[in-house]
Amino acid sequence: MQKTAIEWVLNQGGTPGFTSNPVRGECPVDYSYCYVKPFRARYGWHKDIRFYPEELNKIVCRKKPAGIFLGSTIELFHDKTIQYMPCIMDCIKASPQHRFYLLTKCPQNLPREFPDNCWVGVSVTDDKMMVRAIKELRRARATVKFISFEPLLEHVNIHWVDIYLKDAGVNWLIIGQQTPIRPETTPKIAWVEEIVEAADKASIPVFLKNNLRSDFYPILRQEMPLDRT
Repeated sequence: MQKTAIEWVLNQGGTPGFTSNPVRGECPVDYSYCYVKPFRARYGWHKDIRFYPEELNKIVCRKKPAGIFLGSTIELFHDKTIQYMPCIMDCIKASPQHRFYLLTKCPQNLPREFPDNCWVGVSVTDDKMMVRAIKELRRARATVKFISFEPLLEHVNIHWVDIYLKDAGVNWLIIGQQTPIRPETTPKIAWVEEIVEAADKASIPVFLKNNLRSDFYPILRQEMPLDRT
């Protein structure tokens, strides 16, 4: 468990939160844009998937409330890792003082119900992933359900699904671009504006990451869901 520079991972008071990785190894979801890939090569992280229950023990023993992003370097809901979720859920239930962020690219494996201190999100980069995210989040119960458009790689046809965001219980959106930043992967301003417009229509807060530079994106803002655990 360590402090993180991920902007949207915050403690309840708004200070920088933490990441924790009780499951480690090469992520079974292999996307070319994964920000963790360079770190694996640089630091020589092992490839085989391993479970570290002592990491969960540290979380339970920490009494000071914290915002914790679980699984920041691996997909926790993949078929190869989901076997560890019962232990992770036990840790979450035993730690009501903390807020837990969970983010997945495998929403089909999300449990149908989460403890009240969970914020549950699905990563979306294109229309296909958007449709699947809405479908699976509709089935899940969580205090906060969010969609992370990071990296936003292409235009997402948000207009025909904006009415479904609230229907699925989505109450937070995050938008960011691929890192390292390159001109060919920088999302167009119009793509971002369309998502923000749809979110405003549905009264859903939007968190635009700092890698969307404010001189290119004058709508830059950082909003969090209010009055949440």
